[in-house]
Amino acid sequence: MSLQILILAVTAACCLGFGFVLQQNAAQKAPLSDFLSPRILLDLMKVPRWLGGIGLMVVGMALGAMALGQGEISLVEPLLATNLLFALMLSRRQTKQPLGRQGWAGLALLAGGVTAFIVAGQPQGGTATDSPLRHWLIIGVMVGVALVLTTYAKRSRLSSGPALLATAAGLLYGVQDALTRVTGQRFAEGGMTEVLTSWQPYAVVALGLTGLILVQSAFETASLRMSLPALTAAQPLAGIACGVGFLGDRLRTDAGALAWEAAGLAGIVVGIIMLGTHSAMPSGAVQPRRVAPALQTP
Repeated sequence: MSLQILILAVTAACCLGFGFVLQQNAAQKAPLSDFLSPRILLDLMKVPRWLGGIGLMVVGMALGAMALGQGEISLVEPLLATNLLFALMLSRRQTKQPLGRQGWAGLALLAGGVTAFIVAGQPQGGTATDSPLRHWLIIGVMVGVALVLTTYAKRSRLSSGPALLATAAGLLYGVQDALTRVTGQRFAEGGMTEVLTSWQPYAVVALGLTGLILVQSAFETASLRMSLPALTAAQPLAGIACGVGFLGDRLRTDAGALAWEAAGLAGIVVGIIMLGTHSAMPSGAVQPRRVAPALQTP
């Protein structure tokens, strides 16, 4: 792993983590009538804090795309998962809560899990599969599961809904990262003409906008404790599945390596959950909610 990829990925994670906190601060005050509607983006565009969070997110995604262009998705995705560390840093500053045992344990598990997975797996690039069936099967499964989670989330809006929406968004973002890498490869091979005549960049935009609506709907109905861990855990798992499944990423597959890779991924997920549910994360205390203008009564 080159130092440049490490710097790009960790800087991207920093921007994403800070951006998610600012977005949730603003989204929790959005009208509940905007739930799972594109209107939520139009309403939030009027909030400077949310725009700042989106700006950081865009920078983070751009830096992440640069990292994906130089390194394997199976290498970059675990590094991007450390965005939760930076989200916790900003939230801790807002809530004035100490890390305590849970915070330090979660930090150690997340950092140790990322290290174990990368060292044991030694991700390497390879030749992307020529099988359209495998390509579309993996993408179809990810998008299909996201659709099922979103459908169920509509029925449980204020209970498990936010976590389900965040998980769905994480799956879509993982697929988006994979297609971003493909888009970068096409640009390197044939320039902008090659990019504009392929379907991947348009899918990247569609997945990004859909994921954004899901995330903001999760943020407006629950605290970061209920939404951000699911988002942060689902994205790297989906990205790694795409990388190994059809992008040609190769991981070591001997018994010892597989055991450490599995342990690393488990450590990442458990660490994310411990950090995401830490008391330093905003609790999302109930606040007076704004009613959509069209629903206000005289």
